[in-house]
Amino acid sequence: MIRCIIIDDEPFARQEIIDLLDEHDDFEVIAQCGNAIDALAQINQHKPELIFVDIQMPRINGMELIAMLNPDFLPRVVFITAYDEYAVKAFENNAFDYLLKPIDDTRFRKTLEKLRTELTPQDLSTISPTELEQLPCFCGNRLIVTQTQDVEYIMSYVGGIKVFTPFMPCHTQLTLKVLEEKTPLIRCHKQYLVAPSAITEIELLDTGAEITTKSGAKVPVSRRYLKALKQTLGFQ
Repeated sequence: MIRCIIIDDEPFARQEIIDLLDEHDDFEVIAQCGNAIDALAQINQHKPELIFVDIQMPRINGMELIAMLNPDFLPRVVFITAYDEYAVKAFENNAFDYLLKPIDDTRFRKTLEKLRTELTPQDLSTISPTELEQLPCFCGNRLIVTQTQDVEYIMSYVGGIKVFTPFMPCHTQLTLKVLEEKTPLIRCHKQYLVAPSAITEIELLDTGAEITTKSGAKVPVSRRYLKALKQTLGFQ
């Protein structure tokens, strides 16, 4: 059974794919999402073998969502696109699977047939963003899109990943690994990333150091990362 998640901001578009998949017993829809924030949570929780994702979605588009996924658990991706045939050629040349809206049933069947024989995750680095300009976050029952430039530091703890800005703390489904690789934040501790632009002071301690941010927050620095942090900031 190939477990899949459908991600599209249009309910009718999601239902169209569900109806098409109903004819194929070896595909199971385990979730459907109308935005990237919900999708990220569902992908991290269920780790599906396959996702159908719309490219053109508000706030966080399909390409940005792909860049936010943990590369260690990357599913097979089928893009849903309304792009013209010239843009689609770019996907064909890189061997990415796509479906053009409105979805043709014969084309859909060919895509599924290809997926049945090859479920190796694609290398999406050639088309997905290398840096994240915004982060999908949540605060209670509120979904928030946080600008990366506003983040002072990020902390990992038992409850998940917490994002701190001068405005309010929130949580994200992104992993520290993805955040470290795709944002300007740098590692200062096993559980912390910090924005160099947010640092106003570093106090050296016997156990390492402590950062003070622009908002007055205190962020620990372990000995392991202190030298690299000082070099990044221009201290020898």
